[in-house]
Amino acid sequence: MTTTPARIDGPVPASATLAINERIEQRIRGGADVLHLAFGEAQFPLLPSVAEVLDRAAGRTSYGPVAGSAEARAAAAGYFERRGIPTAPEQILLSPGSKPLIYALLTVLPGDIVIPQPCWVSYAAHAALAGKRVVKVPIGPEAGGIPDPAALEEALADAGRAGARPGVLVLTLPDNPTGTQPAPALVEEVCRIAERHGLLIVADEVYRDLAFDPAAFRSPADVVPERSFVTNGVSKNMALGGWRIGFARMADGPLGEEARAATAGVAGAVWSALAAPMQAVAAHVLAEPGDVRERIARSRSLHRAVATAAHREVVAAGIACRPPTGAFYLYPDFASRRAALAERGVRTGADLAEHLLDRHAVGVLAGEAFGDDPSGLRVRMATSLMYGAGDDERQRALASDDPAALPWIRAKLDRLRTALDALA
Repeated sequence: MTTTPARIDGPVPASATLAINERIEQRIRGGADVLHLAFGEAQFPLLPSVAEVLDRAAGRTSYGPVAGSAEARAAAAGYFERRGIPTAPEQILLSPGSKPLIYALLTVLPGDIVIPQPCWVSYAAHAALAGKRVVKVPIGPEAGGIPDPAALEEALADAGRAGARPGVLVLTLPDNPTGTQPAPALVEEVCRIAERHGLLIVADEVYRDLAFDPAAFRSPADVVPERSFVTNGVSKNMALGGWRIGFARMADGPLGEEARAATAGVAGAVWSALAAPMQAVAAHVLAEPGDVRERIARSRSLHRAVATAAHREVVAAGIACRPPTGAFYLYPDFASRRAALAERGVRTGADLAEHLLDRHAVGVLAGEAFGDDPSGLRVRMATSLMYGAGDDERQRALASDDPAALPWIRAKLDRLRTALDALA
């Protein structure tokens, strides 16, 4: 008797961001000196008050509520209230990171998925897992994370003619990979287009607190609260990515109530609940005591200073790049170097990323990973790992009024400029 070997057909590849981080970390462990600009993580020292909360909660070994504890949901509701978005605790769900919540929402909300191009690597993967079509819409020249309005109207018309059923628009505010925050008027315009076409909105606001001008931030929940579902977490504003704490605010009204029940059903079937000790951490952090507010403000200032300094080096090297206005990313376009790069065998963004890593020991991630045109010579650079080699240097960077001038950060900026100049 013979048997046919089993085949596993996965609908999505491995996460490009996680894969490149593991690859570069392996090189560093092997002794290589790599300027790691390929992974969006800030390794800040843990706040003592947060460590104390986790220590006190370590004995909570029972399963927590699927949606989150009453204390954590109330704290998350207060987080939105302080940002001008009236929210009841019943609208909140917590999870191990915001990724599961985005996936669950894209699964339970009706219709195919509309995403900006480029955008964060996981949205198309979530859509594939949910069995949904993806409609990609180019971003505009001002900012990423949101489709160009005219292109959105055209794409929706084309999708309808092709038999797709666009139902959910995903936005990232501020944006990963471009490190930009769209102006309020642009957010409002896109939200109104979504409203006219009957689209629901899933707004990934995990970088919200790192928008360089918080007063100018506009959430879809400000504009169309009955159509907007907002996800967030503490992985970026508090640099607690490894603790996997995410939360979501459901839309106002009956639709939000139905979606909350459906999302909670996915949660119960897949991840059960956010770990009970982490629910205690969420309740503390989202209540925003003074030291948490201070840490976030310092983080925002540091990200802004270093991303802006790196942008100056990129532009001074003759490479086009949107000015950063949020988070800690740059998305340079090396089109001006196409002829010189072609002589080196570099013809795509992936080629460029490999060339920078292998020839210059600079790690970046190709735009193709974010759904960009593979032939585009665009890469994402994350500046968040430039702040120091250990807690002491990172703490000094957080405390500095001019972090880009600190010797260890200045050295990395100079190294980046040297690599860019070598591509001419």
